[in-house]
Amino acid sequence: MTILADRVEVVIGVDTHKHSHTAAAVSSVGGILGERTVVSDQQGYEQLLQFAKEHAGRRAWAIEGTASYGAGLVGFLRQRAEQVLEVDRPHRPARRMGAKTDALDAVRAAREALAHDHHAEPRVGEQRAALAVRLAARRSAVDAYTTAQRQLQDLLVTAPEPVRAKLRAQSGRRLVAACARLRLPARADTHTTAVITTLRALAQRVQLLAAEAREHERAILTIVRTWRPDLLALFGIGPIGAAVILCAWSHPGRLRSEAAFAMVAGVAPIPASSGQTVRHRLNRFGDRQLNRVLHLVVVHRLRRDPTTRAYAARRAADGKSSAEIRRCLTRYVARQVFRQLESTPPVVLDNR
Repeated sequence: MTILADRVEVVIGVDTHKHSHTAAAVSSVGGILGERTVVSDQQGYEQLLQFAKEHAGRRAWAIEGTASYGAGLVGFLRQRAEQVLEVDRPHRPARRMGAKTDALDAVRAAREALAHDHHAEPRVGEQRAALAVRLAARRSAVDAYTTAQRQLQDLLVTAPEPVRAKLRAQSGRRLVAACARLRLPARADTHTTAVITTLRALAQRVQLLAAEAREHERAILTIVRTWRPDLLALFGIGPIGAAVILCAWSHPGRLRSEAAFAMVAGVAPIPASSGQTVRHRLNRFGDRQLNRVLHLVVVHRLRRDPTTRAYAARRAADGKSSAEIRRCLTRYVARQVFRQLESTPPVVLDNR
């Protein structure tokens, strides 16, 4: 694989923000050719493209925040067949003692792209974007559901005894339904009135949030089935897990190998050998949601899949610990998922 400097003459580094984008044109040898700051709208994107065309030669764009503030610029550039690379934002501690401006960050993005051997492509695709939106909304609903349900349970602990006696035999969904149907008794005191009113409001909120989460789950399942139903055929992967995997993977060719996918998922062991001691350190980086999905797939297979259980028993007999066996299995699942995604073409719907 050739380095970026051998393939382009100019790299346009872009530091993205909510209301403005700052770009810096850097030559293949690292020299600064120019800088430009524009408003982050359609007109600003046109100005950035014109700024890039002022510098002759093959070019590539190195953009920070491609999944957030830079998403609009990325879509604009890809529609015009521009080469776009994804660059991570700098860690704050690493630059705390150094200079910091938008222009300097744009130059750093371009030079970082020139310095790396491998480059990530931005996540793209309408289906991936739709899944990301649905996942975020479902996650918010589930978190709010859990909080409201916990508040309801806590409130019952100190509720007046007549209220507790009425609800003592209930649990789970039945408890929520019973609280949602609570009515104020005649001549209720101030405390009882407040408790019953609050319990009813919390229970109704729990029911609404549960219905919202189910609606998002149905929409997620529909998108996954129309895009990559083959992923659901893998043992232990459900609609939510498949959606998380697809959002991280995005499209064929974005990740150069299954090892790169494992690194993105945080399941690739990090070498930590020294001298004659050969060992690996647990990887705590990468996409933690994807990491969690792969871990849950392994847990499910260890419980239900005979082949996985036989493998675990064989490795345990070799002296491997449970944690080491799970790490091996998680790495295997990452490899299996990546090969499935890269080898099987996506479903193309006929919308005629």
